Amino acid sequence: MPTLTSGSFWCVVPAAGRGTRVGGDCPKQYLPLAGRPLILHTLERLAAHPRIAGLLVTLGSSDVHWPAIDSLHGKPVFTAIGGAERSDSVLAGLEALPANVGADDFILVHDAARPCVRQADISRLIDLCTVVDGGLLGAPLRDTLKRANDASRSMATEPRDERWRAFTPQMFRRGQLSAALHDVAARGVKVSDEAMAMEQAGFAPLLVEGAEDNIKITTAADFALAEFLLARTG
Repeated sequence: MPTLTSGSFWCVVPAAGRGTRVGGDCPKQYLPLAGRPLILHTLERLAAHPRIAGLLVTLGSSDVHWPAIDSLHGKPVFTAIGGAERSDSVLAGLEALPANVGADDFILVHDAARPCVRQADISRLIDLCTVVDGGLLGAPLRDTLKRANDASRSMATEPRDERWRAFTPQMFRRGQLSAALHDVAARGVKVSDEAMAMEQAGFAPLLVEGAEDNIKITTAADFALAEFLLARTG
């Protein structure tokens, strides 16, 4: 195993969910994208970055689709069993990291269903967030935002100033993120991403603007768009 240096970082990839909005019996991370499982595109994009030291993928306890890879681009790929919620899976991944990853080391967390993340955005995130207490990729909200009622009627136009869309990777110190996730779990607070857990712990994660083509595949229609983007971004 390579020695972790100050210039290299591990990445946790939670992949224990099923992605029910896509439909079908196979979890969406294993559905084909440009001829290969979606998750392989994501992992290869991460492993290709020169500052990523290794990957820790959290899987469902009954996952029969994992291709049993143990390295990509010469970097180790480890697995651990995730949990019912994303936060549980991320915490399991943090706890399963190699012993040479310290509490003060920064860890990236990236969605298995975001295969189009750009190398330059990962570099920018690392460069900016290692001098603060961590942060995340995102983009300022540019569309008009509506608040709807139960009948899908537009009831009001919400202000979009200071609103951002949150992407991944998100990057925090291993010890601080683990403590934040343990805390929200103990209090029964459900968090939608790692930044929310850190906010709950009193941190103010840095928002780093990234390319908006860093899409998260959520529905069946997203696969065609992701294939088009992959062909353009390499």
